[in-house]
Amino acid sequence: MADQAIPQATMPRFVPLIGGILGSTTCGLLLYAWSVFIAPLNKEFGWSRAEIALAFAICCLVFGLVTIPAGRFSDKVGPRKVVLTGGIILAIGFILASYTTSKMWLYISYGVIAGFGGGVVYLPPIATAPKWWPDRRALATGFTVVGLGLGSFIMGPLATWMFAQPNIGWRGVFFYVGIAMGIMCIIAAMCLQVPPAGWKPAGWTPPVTQPGTGAAHGADWTHEESRSTPQFWLLYVSYFCGSFAGLLVIGHIAAHGIDSGLDKMTASYAVSSLAIANAAVRILIGAIADKLGTKKCFLGVFVLQVAAMLLLYPAGSTIFFLAIIAILIGWNYGSMFTLFPATCLQYFGPKAQGSNYGLLFSAWGLAGFAGPYVGGWLKDTSGTYYVPFIVGAVVVAISVIITATLKPPVKKA
Repeated sequence: MADQAIPQATMPRFVPLIGGILGSTTCGLLLYAWSVFIAPLNKEFGWSRAEIALAFAICCLVFGLVTIPAGRFSDKVGPRKVVLTGGIILAIGFILASYTTSKMWLYISYGVIAGFGGGVVYLPPIATAPKWWPDRRALATGFTVVGLGLGSFIMGPLATWMFAQPNIGWRGVFFYVGIAMGIMCIIAAMCLQVPPAGWKPAGWTPPVTQPGTGAAHGADWTHEESRSTPQFWLLYVSYFCGSFAGLLVIGHIAAHGIDSGLDKMTASYAVSSLAIANAAVRILIGAIADKLGTKKCFLGVFVLQVAAMLLLYPAGSTIFFLAIIAILIGWNYGSMFTLFPATCLQYFGPKAQGSNYGLLFSAWGLAGFAGPYVGGWLKDTSGTYYVPFIVGAVVVAISVIITATLKPPVKKA
């Protein structure tokens, strides 16, 4: 195709990256900052930590599962309408949570409604932004998911400040942050648009399609074709295993430090260390994956995660070592949110990336429900965090085996 025949871009290609950062930051406010509400809800209503944590578990499950239809709708009607709709639902759910008077109200408002809206918002930018960056797909993916980590940085100090203000409290945090999240999603939606058919960045030449090759060589798969391959479901199992271990640690690392003799404030440094690494790695690992490939990055990440899980229990009594292990775990866990969508795009192409990654990401939703709960159950049953952390290491080892043996799918001519 001659250069003059290439369609012109409808917006600068950095704009969808901004939409992705804003959308994922909103989702980060929804998910990873949940811990700021545990203490005030426990104090006001006397609910147990398990009863309060169930709201978060429901939110994770709904969030993960709703990405399946969200991805399909994004492929059909475009990302802008989907993110706009999801943002409104997310804001409504968060605002409704400010009127909580019962556990059921909290489960429905925060867990179901806000979780539903968050899942709708999260997926479309991940499917859209890399289409504007076919030359740096993994890096573009990293930008669209970095906000999940940023959200925890924003919500922690923001909520602490708002709690200290008169007539705000935890209800005000839900209400005012809910409004802010809705505005952020509206701006994010305006930044998202699929590039024109046939568009490519200046100076970039698409790889030549070879008969009988996979998407890495230019072939493009439909959603039905993608999900019929064993590679897709092996990626799904690997995603679940990696997420299971990461979410287990996120849910229990502070409690492990306290049980090991650290005070609450000191133990919280481990949580902050994990969150910092979780956010920082998402863009960096994308740049690395574009040079080395996702498979090498996956192997390195998962092998390190197994080692970190094995070292987590003995490190609990010393904040220096606990923080180091937390950084490793956060680094490895955060890497997955760049590497999995990038691998999905590499294996199956951009044609059905919304639908494909929407289904793939539901593995995280299942892990979000199972990981923290199983970790707590194993702790209660055994009386120590040694058992759940060992189980987490064994589960991640499954991801190591899958990654080491997985090969791209081959599409018949």
